[in-house]
Amino acid sequence: MLTIERQVRFEEVDAAGILFFARYATYAHDAMERLFDGLAGGYVALTMKRRIGMPAVRLNCQFSAPLRYGDIACITVSTTRIGNRSVELGYRIVRKHDGVLAATLGHTVVTTDLDRLRSCDMPADVRALLTAHLDAAAP
Repeated sequence: MLTIERQVRFEEVDAAGILFFARYATYAHDAMERLFDGLAGGYVALTMKRRIGMPAVRLNCQFSAPLRYGDIACITVSTTRIGNRSVELGYRIVRKHDGVLAATLGHTVVTTDLDRLRSCDMPADVRALLTAHLDAAAP
């Protein structure tokens, strides 16, 4: 598991003063990118140099409590399932000041050859990294 922190910015809240629902996916993606910091060159090198992408094929989200402008979100990402070409990632987003769970997300991505735009086998170093973050409690 990896946890990052991110402050809710004014531009991210809606008219009700809470984090706009689509931003939760952005927060999850930020955590996913940081997860790949464990690879040489990180997510940028994986996608731009090695031309291996991880596009989403499924996303689900359950909201529990609001995040407001100025709140610090603690975003924890873990691997919940690894296949040959896909991986499921789980996210928990918690308000830092009171520890309240704001949202949980599930995200399935497919390892993709970006030049051919076709799925491909997961590189060994990517698999090792994702395995290192496997959540043993995941179903």
